[in-house]
Amino acid sequence: MKGWKRWLGPCALMVGGMVWAAARAPASAPEAEASEAARLVARRLPQWHLTQLPMDDDRAVAALDRFLAFLDFDRSYFLASDIQRFQLAATNLDNRLIAGDVSFAQEAYDTLRTRVSNRVDFVEGLLKQGFELDRDESYTWKRKDAEWPADEKAWDDLWRRKIKNQYIAHMVNRRMADAARTNEPAASLPEEPAVEPSEEVDLSTDLRLTPEEAIRKSYRQYLDVLNDNRAEWPVDRYLTAFTQAYDPHTDYMSASQTEDFEIGMQLSLVGIGARLTSEDGAAKIDQLIPGGPAEKDGRLKAGDKIIAVAQGDGEPVSILHWPLSKAVRLIRGEKNTKVVLSVIPASDPTGTTVVKIDLIREEVKLEDQAAKSAVKEVVGADGRTRKLGIITLPDFYADVRPLRGLGAEARSSAQDVRRLLRELSTNGVEGLVLDLRNNGGGLLAEAVRMTGLFIERGPVVQVSDGRRSQVMNDSDPEVVYDGPMIVLVNRQTASASEILAGALQDYGRAVIAGDSKTHGKGTVQTLADLKDGQPALGKLKVTTASFYRINGGSTQLRGVAPDIVTPSSLDTLEIGEETLPQALPWSQIRSLTYALATPLREQMPALRSKVEARRKSDARYQAYLELLGRLAERQKDPTVTLNFEKRLELARTEKELSDQLREKDEGGDQQADVMLNEALQILSDLISMNAEPAQPADAEHPVTAAAPAG
Repeated sequence: MKGWKRWLGPCALMVGGMVWAAARAPASAPEAEASEAARLVARRLPQWHLTQLPMDDDRAVAALDRFLAFLDFDRSYFLASDIQRFQLAATNLDNRLIAGDVSFAQEAYDTLRTRVSNRVDFVEGLLKQGFELDRDESYTWKRKDAEWPADEKAWDDLWRRKIKNQYIAHMVNRRMADAARTNEPAASLPEEPAVEPSEEVDLSTDLRLTPEEAIRKSYRQYLDVLNDNRAEWPVDRYLTAFTQAYDPHTDYMSASQTEDFEIGMQLSLVGIGARLTSEDGAAKIDQLIPGGPAEKDGRLKAGDKIIAVAQGDGEPVSILHWPLSKAVRLIRGEKNTKVVLSVIPASDPTGTTVVKIDLIREEVKLEDQAAKSAVKEVVGADGRTRKLGIITLPDFYADVRPLRGLGAEARSSAQDVRRLLRELSTNGVEGLVLDLRNNGGGLLAEAVRMTGLFIERGPVVQVSDGRRSQVMNDSDPEVVYDGPMIVLVNRQTASASEILAGALQDYGRAVIAGDSKTHGKGTVQTLADLKDGQPALGKLKVTTASFYRINGGSTQLRGVAPDIVTPSSLDTLEIGEETLPQALPWSQIRSLTYALATPLREQMPALRSKVEARRKSDARYQAYLELLGRLAERQKDPTVTLNFEKRLELARTEKELSDQLREKDEGGDQQADVMLNEALQILSDLISMNAEPAQPADAEHPVTAAAPAG
């Protein structure tokens, strides 16, 4: 499967579909299709899913939780009485689904539209009254697990704080933008600066309006979106809620969603090169596609939220509360055209900061995702300068064009890395860093082949469907590179890349360094039509198998724990399999027989001590850790002040923190890439521990030429 094929995960591009109402007769064609799709989902999931759990009350209750999260993500629109009424129906929803009855989806959706209409009117009144900006009170912005408002009094107080928070965020953002334009401290400017649109100032849609106008427009637009989608959106989300009651990577895909998915399956893709999911009414960056414009540019990060989109020099269009497929189409656009994104950085959980990022849409090709190498001279803690190699691997890929008879030369990630190792050998490198950060996986067979470049032979991974296990082996005795090696990972290292990292760790072949864990996606998905010959009914993407390391432990949930933790800002965010609802648990099967390739495990205590001692004397690295600590503390605080002056000071602090981290964390400039530089230092520490540093492969005979892999 190509690189981005497995990136379309839960909540991605969830639109389209039809609504069915049981009370009508005879049913229209769309209603009949929705009813048939529901029956097939109820029948196929227990048959196809890895767990083979029945469609029962437990699944129905979990599905209701997911559906309500889709409808009211921060638990602010529904009242507790609404939830109680919905829950009375919960244990019968599975029976209704089996019978093809999806009318509950429309019932809940209609309740939501009524509540939103009420809140739109309430917001109008609040904005006319104004707010006490010097009052010391707070707003709880992290509400995904909060209680729904118990009554109208609690509802109104929640919304007064919610809208005041948004109002202050607009005011602070305007003040910060004006400070950037005038180069004056934000605190010295008038309380309501006259910000005019200009090319010099990054303005979001909201800064072109007064705070009152922007907030009013946002909620009116949300109500319009709900009214426009009432005939197409609820059932799709409802069926998706049932699929995700099994696990977060199992999805229902309607006919229109399947069309978007198939666009992503193409060998090349025009756009900004990012996987988007929906969160808090915004389009959230879930992962950057290697080689895409966003990844090359470096400003967009995982967790950033896109709230508005402008075409070229045109006016920004707010995409808050848009169906994700509609937002994706607006962002995707034509090749060589400019798109300007208004973005709330992930480092600012309060949503106060908005930055504008302009990108030129490009075609993301296989070549852009190919492995790349570099050589860097590093001065170690022992004062010695060493020449070290770096291979960056964004994806496990193979070019399928030769198989299709298109006359292209075969390319694969394993073959490319083999070639790069040969080149590094001729350059006399003393050690290697294999950079798997942000590598979301790809072709499992390529991960197995690549493991074989560093070990003699043996098992690499086990794949189990719950009944039987298959062992994938490296049978080639050739070792292309046998020198010291660091594998660099982060929380976006997932799937096949976790298999490679885990295998090299199990064999004692490499030191794993990076975030406290990798992503933890240890499952395999299969895409199938709900019913052959009827594409209008949609498809199911179903989890059908699990990955297991050769030591018997799954990569699911726990991922791969590094030997030496070298954190990034991702380690402070809610990123990883363990943060997803209904994630499958970690499990274990029998360990396989394999021989350690090196005595590295015995050396790990000494290496950790050496690294810790060096880090304590490294002022730059300690400053970096302090920045991450500040960000982590901010992310943990579920509240934000509603005092304007205190909020302005917080915004200045968060902007400083965000700017510093964007300069230092995973930067495109290797000098600014703290994680990579630290990995190189760990590699130098490892080499210096040996009386005779490991030598690279013989430059005269670095490798044996590989046969083309497809």
